[in-house]
Parts: sequence; C-alpha cells; structure tokens
Amino acid sequence: MTRQASSKIDYFTSAASGVEFLRGRLHGYRYSPHMHDTFIVAALSHGVGALSIGGRPYSPRVAQLIFCNPFEVHDGAARGGGLSYRASYPSESLLHRIAAESPAAPAHGAVRFTEPVVDDPVGAAMFLQAHESSRRGECALEAEGRLFTAYAYCLSRYAGVRFAEAGQEDGPIDRAVTLLCDDYATKVTLADLIDETRVPRQRLISAFRRRTGLTPHAFLVNRRIIAAKRLLRGGEDASTVAARTGFSDQSHLIRTFKAHIGVTPGAYQQAVRER
Repeated sequence: MTRQASSKIDYFTSAASGVEFLRGRLHGYRYSPHMHDTFIVAALSHGVGALSIGGRPYSPRVAQLIFCNPFEVHDGAARGGGLSYRASYPSESLLHRIAAESPAAPAHGAVRFTEPVVDDPVGAAMFLQAHESSRRGECALEAEGRLFTAYAYCLSRYAGVRFAEAGQEDGPIDRAVTLLCDDYATKVTLADLIDETRVPRQRLISAFRRRTGLTPHAFLVNRRIIAAKRLLRGGEDASTVAARTGFSDQSHLIRTFKAHIGVTPGAYQQAVRER
C-alpha cells in the first residue's frame, strides 16, 4: 500500500468488545491483495470504492454494507475523488457466539456472509453508529449493545442466521433492571447483564426493550439523569455530580443532561433553588 499525503488510516481496539476497528480516508492508493483471519464488516461514509473480494470486482458506495469472510483474498482502493470508510474485524469466535443464540445455530465454522456488498441504508447507518460508539468509548454498555446488535442484524440478513423473538422473560429482565438501578454509577456491561439474567445477548436486548421501552444503555443513562437531578437539588456541583453518577466527566454530564431535560445542569439547579 502506497500512502498519499491526503490519506489517513487509524486503528483502534474497543475496550468494551475487544474488536479491532479501522477508520480510513483513502485517496490515490490501493491495498495489495491480502487476507485476514477475522471477518470484516465495513461501510463507506463518503465516496465510491474499487475492490475485489474472492476475485470478483465491486464498487461499494455509501448506504451499502461490505462483508469479507476470514481468509478471503481482497484488495481495495478509492475511485475518483477518494473515500472515507469505517471497518471492523470481528473474530470468528465472536460471530459464532452471536450466531449461537439462534435456535437453529449453524455448526462451528459454518457462519459465512453470502454477498460481499449489499444495498442496505438502515444496516449501514446502524453499523456506522456502532463504530462511532466504539471509537468514543464513553460507555461500554452503549458500545457493546450497538455493535452486537449491528452484527446480529447483519448475520440475520446476510448469513442465514435466524434469531428467536423475545419471549416472556419478565423475571430475568426485572433482575437486569434492578442491577442497572442499583449500580448505575459503575461501568455495567452486557456481560454483567447476561451473567445476572442468563438470557442470551440478542434476546436480552430485545426483551429489555419490550419490557421497559428502552435499550439497556438508554435505561442506564436515564437512571443516571434521575440520580443527577437529585444531587443537583441537594446543592452538589456539576463536577461532583458527574463523578457520582457514572458520567465520564462534567462535559459528558452537561451534554447528556441537556439532551434529556432541555437545560444544562447549572440552569436546572438554579431553577430548583429559585423554587
């Protein structure tokens, strides 16, 4: 691969999921034919690509998903004025674990994407949002939930995996709700919720949304906002409130609080004091 000044490749690994990610801006160069021992799930956010996967040529565009199975030879380049794209490299074991939550799970080693490039604006947007959540790394529960939901979506539509609908799992979901209510200030992960409920990942997320109307991450954020309001009414300053309610820092609290309540923590505190 010959780099140009206008090209940039950034790699990072998500602390939440352990998955490797790439964020790239390509102009004027081509990857040499190569392969990975992982899957690739990717999407473009700008431009048009020129690549081959398994000896077949493709021109991926925005609003499409790109898949590559382990050990499939592929290359890649920008077409025309360049492109921006995001890729992830989930291991075989990870996608097999997600697929194993299907009642008709394929045998070990049988998970494969059947089409390298597919038109799917919804799936591409879902993946790009999950990629960004993993890059920001603000909340493990958010990053894990969005990424694994995106992977399950891709597996169900393009790898023949059929997941069961959420059933009546009120008792286990109630335990998950209690855990999030009690431990809202800690870094709760999907693994914590699975350990608590013994419900597979995808069924857990679906059943939780059905039971509460929110994803586990959205529920956790709302629980933190409720706690933050209580502390602000008690006169705590915003930086202390952020630390005590699980937000990464004061600015994270301010952004999230305003998105939910409509005003900043300072404005809210002033209003309740005036009352």
